[in-house]
Parts: sequence; C-alpha cells; structure tokens
Amino acid sequence: MDVPESGAAGTAAPNLAEGFPAATRERWRELVAGVLRKSGVAEDRLADTPESVLATHGYDGFDIEPLYTGEPPAADPGYPGLAPFTRGYRPGGGVAGGWDIRARHTDADPAEFRRRTHNDLMNGVSSLWVAVGETGIPVDRLGEALTDVYLDLAPVVLAAPGPDALAAATALLQAHADADVPDGRVISHLGLDPLSTAALAGERPDLSGPADFAAEHAARYPGLGLFIADGTLVHNAGGSEAQEIGSAIAAGTAYLRALTAAGLEPADAARRIEFRLAANADQFSVIAKLRAVRAMWNQVLQACGLPSDQRGMSLHATTSDAMLTRRDPHVNMLRTTVACFAAGVGGADAVTVAPFDSAVGLPDDFARRIARNTQSLLIEESHLAQVIDPAGGSFYVEALTRDLYTAGWAFFQELERAGGIAAAIEHGELRTAVDRLWERRRHDLARRTAPLTGISEFPDPHEKPLVREPDPARPAQVEGGFPVRRYAQDYESLRDRSDAHTADTGRRPTAFLATLGPVAAHTARASFATNLLAAGGVAVEGPGPLDDARAAAAAFTASGSRVAVICSSDKVYAEHAETVARALRGVGARRVLLAGAPRDAYREAGVDSFAHKGCDAVALLTDLVDVILTEPDSTEPDSTQGARA
Repeated sequence: MDVPESGAAGTAAPNLAEGFPAATRERWRELVAGVLRKSGVAEDRLADTPESVLATHGYDGFDIEPLYTGEPPAADPGYPGLAPFTRGYRPGGGVAGGWDIRARHTDADPAEFRRRTHNDLMNGVSSLWVAVGETGIPVDRLGEALTDVYLDLAPVVLAAPGPDALAAATALLQAHADADVPDGRVISHLGLDPLSTAALAGERPDLSGPADFAAEHAARYPGLGLFIADGTLVHNAGGSEAQEIGSAIAAGTAYLRALTAAGLEPADAARRIEFRLAANADQFSVIAKLRAVRAMWNQVLQACGLPSDQRGMSLHATTSDAMLTRRDPHVNMLRTTVACFAAGVGGADAVTVAPFDSAVGLPDDFARRIARNTQSLLIEESHLAQVIDPAGGSFYVEALTRDLYTAGWAFFQELERAGGIAAAIEHGELRTAVDRLWERRRHDLARRTAPLTGISEFPDPHEKPLVREPDPARPAQVEGGFPVRRYAQDYESLRDRSDAHTADTGRRPTAFLATLGPVAAHTARASFATNLLAAGGVAVEGPGPLDDARAAAAAFTASGSRVAVICSSDKVYAEHAETVARALRGVGARRVLLAGAPRDAYREAGVDSFAHKGCDAVALLTDLVDVILTEPDSTEPDSTQGARA
C-alpha cells in the first residue's frame, strides 16, 4: 500500500502562510511604529528606525537592539578548535567531560580546610582555588592543609596577595615534593598576579621579581601555571564588560612581556598564563565576552608570531562578587545559577560558583554544597556541555560578541597607549576610567533602571539577616587602592541604618501613607511606595481610604510619623493633593512625598519630593532615613514655615 508523502489521501499539504503578508524588516518596523505611536512616542523618533526607541543603551558605547536578523552579518567566528577561537579551543568542546569545577577555599584553619576540601573533592569538584597568607591558610601550614589532596589529580590554584605570593608559591611546590608528585606531573598554578595586588594596595606594580621567580621554576615544572591575568579587578570595581576583557588582555600582555624578558619562549610563557573573568546574571553579555576575549588573545599572540596551534587561552570564569547581596542572600543562588550557565555556554575551561552567603562572610557547608551542585546539575542533568558552542549562530550573540570584541580591543589599546596596564594602574588612568563607568552604573542602580531583586525591587521587610564568621579573603578597601564595590551596597547601607535603629528603639523607621480616595484609586501607588520604602528598610503605616485633607492630617498625627507619602490616582490628586500636602505640613510632617510624577503646583503646596518610576531612589531614601532617625533640631523651621516653602 502506498503512503502519500504529505497531506491526506494523496493531497498536497496546505500552505499555512498563504494569505499573510510577507514578513519583512520594513513591515515589522511599521508595526513597531504603530504600537509606539499609540504609546505617545514623538513622531520624529519613529521616522526611519522606530526600533531605536526600544534599544537598550549599554555601558560600552553600543546599543542592544530589540531585533537581530544577521544584518549586517557579524564577523565570521570560525569553527571550534580553529582560529580565531571565538568558539573555543577544542574541536569537541566540553562534550567529553564538561568543564573544570573549581571550588574556592578561604578557611584559615587547616583542619577545617581539610574537611571542606575533602567534601568538595568527593562530590564533584576537580580543582581547588586556595587563599593563602593573610587572606587564608598561613603559608607555613599550606603543606599540612593539602595533606589529603592528590595534587597530581586535583590541581591547586593559589590566591596569595602581596608579600605572601612567592613564599606561598614555594610552599605549594614543596607540598608537591612532599607528596612525591614527579616534577613532570605538577599541574597546579602559582596564581601570581602582582598587577591586581599592587592595584588593590595602591602601590606601584613590580613584575620583574615575580617573573624572574616564575622563570626559575618553569623549566623544572613543564605543566606549572605561573600568572593570572585577572579581569575581575575591574569588574568588582564596577567596570564594564569591555573594560574587563580589555584590562585582562592588557594584563596578559604585560605578563607575557615580563616572562619573555625573564627568559621564557613566547609560546611557553603564553600557555602558563590563565585568564580570569567574572560571570554575572546578564547571561548574554557573559557568553559574548568569553567568546570575544579568546579572539582578542588570539590577535595578540598572532602579532607575536605564534602559529595558531600555540594561541590557546586557559579561561577561568568565577561568579561575580559585585552582583552578590548581603540582603535576601538566597536570591544569590538564582544569580549564580544563571552566571554559571552563561560561563558554561561561553566556553569557560574552569568555573567557580560562589556560595550564596559569600557576601555575608565565610560560607557554611550548605552554601558550599549548593554552589558545587549547581555546576554538577548543569553538566550532568542539563547536559549543558553536550553541545559545542550552543550559542553559536545566534544573531544576537554573534553581534554582541563582535561589538564587545571591538569595544574591548579599543580599551586594551587605550591602556597600551598609556604605557601598558602597569603604568595605567600606577598613574591612575585605569582607576579613572572605571570610576567614570561606575558612576553611570550607580546612577542606574539608584534609579532602579538596573533593578536588584530583593534589594531595590521586592525587598523582604521582615528578613532576618544571615550571620556568618568574617571571611579573611574579602578584600579590604585600602585608601588610595583600587575600589571593591557591590551593586547593592548603597541600598544595604540604608537597610543597615534602619535595622540598627530598630534594634536600639524597638520600632522600625516608618512612613505614613496618606491613601486618598477609594481602594481602587490608591492601591497601585501605595504598593509602589511600599516597595520603594522597603528598599531603605522603612516600613509603612496605612490607615486605609481617606476622604480629605482633614482626615489625612488627623490620621498622620495619630500615627506619630515624621514622614508622609500621598498616594492616589491623578484624578484624586487634581482635587485633593495640594490641600492634603498643606494640611500634612501644618500638623508637623517633616517630609511630604507624593507617589507620582513631579508637578510644580504640588511643590508649592509643600511636597518635598516625588516617588515615581526612574526617581533617584537612593537619594530619596537617604533623605527620609536621615529625617526619621534624626531628632528634630530646635532651629528647624516650624511647620507653618514649611507649608509656605
């Protein structure tokens, strides 16, 4: 019996697209313009490229477009295993075994360190990132701490700042000798990074001493890693993706020069440098920057005359410290999962997932287990590594890779023009560039256009903060040194002040919500104000629907609050806002806010500031917390003067 190839009873399959207009970019633009026109967008912005209204303005000089179709075509990314290595250095990707799961350890007690490393290595971890010296295990006890580790199977990457670096490196090599690991099987990494150490300490970088030390040991230990080109220095100061990869390539170039000056061949020196980048919750940017940085290093090594089979890069991705929060820290599990996913898709050779409580202090066993199991789940259960370069071919990812390469290379060249990254650190050019970018980022964080879940958006006002032992590896801010920042720091400082007040007085800082009109009229803005105030640790007291200024003034007086927030619809505001504002000032409100767009008439009636989408939430909350927590000054103008202001 013959079976028809398509359709039923031998009839042709229907063309489901028949009768519809062709899907073209021009037609899509027409539809976009129509929707935006109804939203009140000015006609002159819709003339040629209406989609530009929907573009997201990034920190690196290019926009994220709402639609990518491959026009204009992105630069050819090549094939996995072939130059320019955008798609990775292995033709088979990570299909055989995934990536190296690297756990970070900052315990100062060797016994505790041994217990925790045993748990990690027995449960999926394949390498250790160990803090030594003043930030972790004492140098003279490193051998004791590593007693149980099979060092020829589980390599150790050191993190030893400042004067401890060379002593720690010597101790690590001695630990290998004590464990009878043959010199040819030493695969650990000394983790030397004098650039980051000097930047954080506000000192002049010295590369020659560490380079001479490294070159001394290179011939004896052919598999030993030497230097770390660490872009997280810039990332954790608030820098952009392009600044991060540009500075990492500049650091790698500086170390390459130092090692060759110390006597190593360029190919040997290059393979002993490991690059470290941060992975945050912006997954597409992470994927693209990991792909772009490989192409950038390929360009550097090509310029050095190395053949393509010697232009590889060892790339370690660690989840961002800057994105982690002390408040609502369990949300960090979600952030680090997204970041780990992006690092795996982007082709990282090794990945470190920070425990969710890392921003609070020394992580506990539960947090460490979740961190390592996040990686195991993505590799073993999600089969993330079973596809070679899974993002390859995506119009968006390829275009973003191209744009980050261009911006990152431009920043690298800027550092080279300054005399190299060591000179840029010494003379402040790198700090100036990153600080300038941080102010832009901080502006967006303050206005909640860069939202932080659990911090600036949807905070938990009843949260009980986690308590952890201090982490010795957390970098301390040194005067004149490179800054260490977290995106949540301004909001968390406000929450800390409010919590301290609550602990001292037994009463949480509270604002009065003057909810005018029926529930349907004021609920939306009252909810908005409640969420905004909670970001600063300020509670709200709402009496329910209020009919007029007299009722609002009486309820405010009964509340004992110092701050009032008027909440209702524009229609109700038109009728009552001005009289209510004057009444609240008249009964002693030290600050009167209105949830809605600013209007001069309301200011003249006594409204101090406006809570609305895009307002400077940090400035607004700082002012309110100052007012609520500060005792009234006897010289402060009385309420009638405030009403006339």
